[in-house]
Amino acid sequence: MRKKISLLAVSALASIAFTAMPTVARAADPACATVSFVTTCQGATSDGAAYVMQVPANFNGTLMLYSHGYRYPVDIPAGIPVVGGYKVVKLPQQGPDAVVIGTLLGKGYAVAGSAFPIQGWNAGAGVAADVELIGLFRKQFPATKKVAAWGSSLGGFITQALAEQHPELIDAAAPMCPAIGSVEAELTMAGDVLWGMKTFFDPTIKAHNYSAGAAGYGEAMGDLVKVFTVLGKLQGAIASGVWPDSSGPAGTALASIPPRSALLMVGLLAGLPTQSAHFDSTSGPGSPNTAAYTSFALAASPALAILENVANAAVLGVMATYDVEIQSGGAVFDNSKTDYTARVSSDAAVFNAALSGSDAIGGMLSFLNPANPAAPRWSADAAAVTKMRALTSHTGKINVPTVTLASVADPVTPAGNAQWLADKYAAQYAAEKANALHEFNFTHEYIAPKKNLITIWAPTPSTYTKFTATGAPDTTTPAANGTNHCNYTDAQMLVVADLVGTAATTGVLKSGGPLTTLVRKAKGLTLDPGFRAPLLKFYNEEL
Repeated sequence: MRKKISLLAVSALASIAFTAMPTVARAADPACATVSFVTTCQGATSDGAAYVMQVPANFNGTLMLYSHGYRYPVDIPAGIPVVGGYKVVKLPQQGPDAVVIGTLLGKGYAVAGSAFPIQGWNAGAGVAADVELIGLFRKQFPATKKVAAWGSSLGGFITQALAEQHPELIDAAAPMCPAIGSVEAELTMAGDVLWGMKTFFDPTIKAHNYSAGAAGYGEAMGDLVKVFTVLGKLQGAIASGVWPDSSGPAGTALASIPPRSALLMVGLLAGLPTQSAHFDSTSGPGSPNTAAYTSFALAASPALAILENVANAAVLGVMATYDVEIQSGGAVFDNSKTDYTARVSSDAAVFNAALSGSDAIGGMLSFLNPANPAAPRWSADAAAVTKMRALTSHTGKINVPTVTLASVADPVTPAGNAQWLADKYAAQYAAEKANALHEFNFTHEYIAPKKNLITIWAPTPSTYTKFTATGAPDTTTPAANGTNHCNYTDAQMLVVADLVGTAATTGVLKSGGPLTTLVRKAKGLTLDPGFRAPLLKFYNEEL
C-alpha cells in the first residue's frame, strides 16, 4: 500500500528528543545541567507536562517560548498506511528543529517548551502549561526581561490564545502555519473532505459519530486504511477514467464523468488548495503549445493536487474528528443544511474544464443534493456541539506585536486562517485610528496607533511540476515552497524568530526597508499587501 501511494507527500511530525523523565518532578524543582555554555533544565509543570528550558551563557534576557503542533492522541497500529506505528510520546519541544534552536541559543536567546499534559486537540491545556512554564522560567532565571511566544499549527493556535488571554505574560507572539479562530472551522473542512470521499468513493467510510470506547478507536483506524486505500485507487483512476470499485452508487450514477472531476469537486467543496507539493495546476509536460501540456494542466493537475492534499489532510481529519468527538461526547460535524452548489459556484467557473464541463458539474451537484438518499447528509449532536464550542477559541484581538507566517497552499491549516486574523486586526486597527482621531479633537495632538501585526506569506512558484523523460509527473522532488503543512526552511522560520524576538525586546515590529530586506533574504516569502487568501468555508459562510 505504501508503494501504491508513493507520490503522496505527507508531512512528518517534528519532535526534539529529550530523555524521558522516570518520575514527575515538582514544578518548582527542575533538574539542570550546563554543557558547552548552555544550561538545560528539565522538569514538569503541576499538571504533569514535561518541559525543557535552555539558556546560553550569553543570555540576552529574552525567552523564546515554543508551542508544538498537533500530536495524535492515540497510538496508530503498525499496519496503517503512511502513519502506522505512531506512538503517543509526551516529549517537550522547545523549537521547530535543532538548527533553529541552536541558532537562537547562539544569538543569546533562551528557549523553552512543554510537552503539554495531554496530546491531541489540547489548546486549553496548552495555554495553561505555557502560563505555568513562564513563571517557572522566570523563577529559575531571574535575569529574564522579555518573553516571545511562538508555535506551529496547533501550537500557533495556542500562541494566539496565550496572547489574547495573558498579554501581561508575553511581549510578542508569532503563530506559524496556524489554526486560528476555532476548532470548529478546521473540523468543518475535515468533515467536508471526509464526507465527500465517503459519498463519491467509498460509502463504508464512517468518518464521524464514532462509537464510544474500543469500537470507536477501531472505526477511526479502519477509516485511515479505507481513505488511503481509495486514494491509491484514485491514482490509477485519474489516468484510466474508471471509477474505483469501492465507489458504490456514485460510481454507477456518475460513470460518464471522469472520477478525477469528482475528486476535484471534493476538494473545492471543502476549500482545499488546488496546488499541492508537486502539482501547480498550471503546467504540463513538454511544450506549452501541445495538447498533452494543455490537457494535463487543465484536467489532470488540479485533481492530482487534491489527491496529494487529501493525503496530507486525511489523517489529521480522521484523528482530530475522533479526538474532538471524544472530548465533546458526540458528533460535531453537521452538513445537513450546507449549500454545496453555492459553495463551489465561483470555483466551478474557474475549473470548468477540470470538472468536465457544466453538465458534469450539474450532475455531481445533483448527486450531492440532500434529497438524494445515496448521499445522506450528517447531523451533529447539539450537546456535543455546545461542548466543542466551549473549547478554547480566539476573538482575533491583537494585544502584543504579532507576526504570522502562512503557506498559501497549506492543506491542513490553510492560509485562510492567517487571513481571518489579518481581517480581524484590520478592523481593530481602523477602530484604534478612529479613536485616535476622536482624541485629537480634545487634545489637538494626534497619536497614531502602533501597527502590531505583520502577515508573511510563503507563496508557491508560478510553475513547479516536474516531469520524467516519458512525460509522467515526477513526485520525487522536495515539496514546493508554499505547499504542504508547515513546510518552511530554517531561514524562513528564523526570520519569524528575528522579528518576534526583536519586537519582544523593543516593543515594536520592524517595518519599511529593514523588514523588507529581512524577508527578502530568507527567500520564498512575501509581504505582498495585495494578496488575500480565501477564508475557510466555515468563516465565509458566517459573513
